[in-house]
Amino acid sequence: MTIEITHTRREGTLVDGTSRGDGSAEILKLREYGRTQRQPFRWSRNLDCWYLPHSRDHATYTPSLERLAQRLRDASLDVTLTVDNADRRTFDEAEQDREERAEARAERFAGYADNAARNSQAAWKASHAISERFEFGQPILVGHHSEARARRDRERMDSGMRKSISEGDRAQHWADRQKAAANYEKFRKDPGTTLRRLDKLRADLRAVEKWQRGQSAKGYSRNPDDPELTIRHEELTEEITHWEQVIRDAEAKGFKVWSKGDFQRGDFALYRGTWYEVLRVNPKSVSIPHIFNGVGKTVVRATDDGYDGWTSTAPYDDISGRKSAEEMQQPPQAEAAEHQQQAEQSPPIEEPVPAAETCPMCHSGQWNADVRRCAHCHHAPAGNPTPASAPAAWADRRESTVLVLITSKATRRSRKRALWAMTRSEAQAVCSDPRTSGRSYMLTWTERPGTEGADWEWTPDNGSLDQVLEDLGITPRREWTAAPQAPAKAA
Repeated sequence: MTIEITHTRREGTLVDGTSRGDGSAEILKLREYGRTQRQPFRWSRNLDCWYLPHSRDHATYTPSLERLAQRLRDASLDVTLTVDNADRRTFDEAEQDREERAEARAERFAGYADNAARNSQAAWKASHAISERFEFGQPILVGHHSEARARRDRERMDSGMRKSISEGDRAQHWADRQKAAANYEKFRKDPGTTLRRLDKLRADLRAVEKWQRGQSAKGYSRNPDDPELTIRHEELTEEITHWEQVIRDAEAKGFKVWSKGDFQRGDFALYRGTWYEVLRVNPKSVSIPHIFNGVGKTVVRATDDGYDGWTSTAPYDDISGRKSAEEMQQPPQAEAAEHQQQAEQSPPIEEPVPAAETCPMCHSGQWNADVRRCAHCHHAPAGNPTPASAPAAWADRRESTVLVLITSKATRRSRKRALWAMTRSEAQAVCSDPRTSGRSYMLTWTERPGTEGADWEWTPDNGSLDQVLEDLGITPRREWTAAPQAPAKAA
């Protein structure tokens, strides 16, 4: 009997005419065939012949099939080889066939999952029925006539529970595969995925057109008269047309295809659930503050830069919304009206203000009376906390003068470098601003720097932080007066 090896784009690579025991199976199972030259042939009960996986809708690598034919001839078998790469189906036909096969898989996997779930439940019930005879904890009576049966029952319960667990895992496996097959069309036609697929297909089509003109593309050249280029051009044209129609259908349902013309610098783009300010508009994407800045935030502005100017790019196919700078400054009118209506309908609630208890050390309001400890300075005195008049003293302390220091890798450990003198509240605002710290430097402050010349010295201000001071409305000083020391108690 003659073995026929055929390949068409419509049917793929098939091997028909083999019989059991003729020696062909061992040759066909070698992992040396296909376009990758690493694939084996497989037997199909539906086709009743051998087939090469993933060979449909593709051109074959003819030398691989010629090698297969020669090996079968060396095994004293009659072989014919037929290759027709021009016989193909349209992309719409192929895509419809893939969707139908996915639906069939989903239905088949659902049946597998139901069968496994029933088997799991039946095994559990059988094991549980046996265990009911021992629900009061009857032990195995060694030497009694019931010992053999009791041991068999224990083995049956163990095997039943193991089967129940195994079938439950099998049911979950097939249920997951059923879900994936059922969502095949949904994921396949996802607009974002489709846009990225179209970019790749259009690039492939441009490369084919260059090869047909005798030009180089993708780093190499091809024979312009190769008939495979004509077939590939037709395939890419059909596929692009199909996916462009998918995008048009999605736009009809409300999907927005963003582009360079929709954004300008200062706008905000909704990228993966977070609003980012647009730093630059590119042909294929927008530049935004680095995504690390968006951890735990819903809005990231250009000033929220904690990574030394690092930026990220948000491709247009992954953007799901846009707002202007004005829209981000105030809530929507409907939301504002709703808040106003709620404020008018709900009278203010006056609650009694409890007596203030502040920490006797730092006078902050973070004193916990239950555990008698301050969360700010971790002070835990044995006596009573400071009276309620202490917040006034704390407010005065916030206006006390402190010294702002700069520390860096080049700072000498023996002497501190001072930049400015300002109030305590101003120093806290300056040092907490992300623009005043970097990879190799940071600002800090102290109200007890020590002696000028011995412990610290003034360092030149190069003006690199003037914008920060201007934004915060702070005018620093370059003079320092040591705080007066408290008088010592009389012995």
